[in-house]
Amino acid sequence: MDTAWMAWTWQTGLFFAVIAATLAVMTVLAVRAPEIERVGVLGFPTTRGDRLFVSLLGAAFIHLAWLALTGSDLFWATGLSLVWATAVFRRV
Repeated sequence: MDTAWMAWTWQTGLFFAVIAATLAVMTVLAVRAPEIERVGVLGFPTTRGDRLFVSLLGAAFIHLAWLALTGSDLFWATGLSLVWATAVFRRV
């Protein structure tokens, strides 16, 4: 199978490996400690999986906005995304 057209880089591979590992950890957590809904910083009841989805979606928008507004290195956008994910997962 020829995958040369996909332009895989080590960064792309790392991204997908981290996403796969995150999903594996979330699966193990769901089996070992069943999820309960709680109201956090978002203001509505969410489960662990919901908060992961919202934090990943927010990170995508943060990175896209960063590229649109500054066009510079994504290091700071990644930092903002980590702050966003921490706020979403924080227990209030």
